[in-house]
Amino acid sequence: MLGKQKEIGQSTRRVANQGKATVLALGKAFPSNLVSQDNLVEEYLREIKCDDLSIKHKLQHLCKSTTVKTRYTVMSRETLQQYPELATEGSPTIKQRLEIANEAVVQMAYEASLACIKEWGRALEDITHLVYVSSSELRLPGGDLHLSAQLGLGNEVQRVLLYFSGCYGGLSGLRVAKDIAENNRGSRVLLTTSETMVLGFRPPNKARPYDLVGAALFGDGAAALVIGADPTESESPFMELHSALQQFLPGTQGVIDGRMSEEGISFKLGRDLPQKIEDNVEDFCKKLVAKAGSSASASLELNDLFWAVHPGGPAILNGLEARLKLRPEKLESSRRALVDYGNASSNTIFYIMDKVRDEFEKKGGPEWGLGLAFGPGITFEGFLIRSLF
Repeated sequence: MLGKQKEIGQSTRRVANQGKATVLALGKAFPSNLVSQDNLVEEYLREIKCDDLSIKHKLQHLCKSTTVKTRYTVMSRETLQQYPELATEGSPTIKQRLEIANEAVVQMAYEASLACIKEWGRALEDITHLVYVSSSELRLPGGDLHLSAQLGLGNEVQRVLLYFSGCYGGLSGLRVAKDIAENNRGSRVLLTTSETMVLGFRPPNKARPYDLVGAALFGDGAAALVIGADPTESESPFMELHSALQQFLPGTQGVIDGRMSEEGISFKLGRDLPQKIEDNVEDFCKKLVAKAGSSASASLELNDLFWAVHPGGPAILNGLEARLKLRPEKLESSRRALVDYGNASSNTIFYIMDKVRDEFEKKGGPEWGLGLAFGPGITFEGFLIRSLF
């Protein structure tokens, strides 16, 4: 029950509630190209053969304001040498972009899955379901089948494919995995997310200022989790997925606008995006906290929780922190993930959860926490999470 704990070696761990989904393992993977923000401007403009000083100054400003220090990217000098048309304005390059992205996202998902399964410690044959999330590839059959074949999963493993959810896709996948785990006794769900900015890579154009934001903010990578209820003695769950909630804000469909064309995918973000999130996040969080149950939620304040918030950018974190009156350390894991990886779309929430886990392993933390992500819709996706440390 909620108050019970058990001894594991020298430490005391909370016990998961019977029938509740838990996170049993987590793995990450990244492409080999590591980009330092300090060197980005000169290298990026040189590779795309741009000598416009106004664009250079704008990108330099953005590189500082995003707070990102390093990112991993599939795009590299070698990629542009092989596909020079990607840096040419107006070139119909969707075929080339998908050629790069389809292979890259499955490879990263494969590597993240192997790392996750190794941490989990059980046999690959024990995976019963696969939930595959990406906004970076497009084909039939989808990446779920390609990943399943590459891993060697059985042909009766049940697959779910979630395409083009954007930044909230990781938590959408987690919600689906939770439902599967809790409604299929003994199941073990492999959840993977994998993203690359290749589809959205564009040469800079003054008529499209958001392209430079993407160049300064977004990163690539993959994550994988094993989700299951009623852990066995050999498993080591570290978070319980207590409750999930999704809602969209009516009338905001155009605030995050993504369009696929022959030149790839392009985005437009409304300037009011951070304010829309800030205005609605408190009520959303209160609904999630209430799901802890009357006795627990009555005593929980927002600063009593741990937080894993997808950092769409610093403005969203700053606005949320101010509106909810959170202490600065509450969003530290989100800020550090942004510094280390940039905005890696659906993956990012799991990079944050991994940092939260590291902190809890070192010094413990609150029992209850919230996981939040925001994306097209405007859609709010959230979890009430219980730490098992």
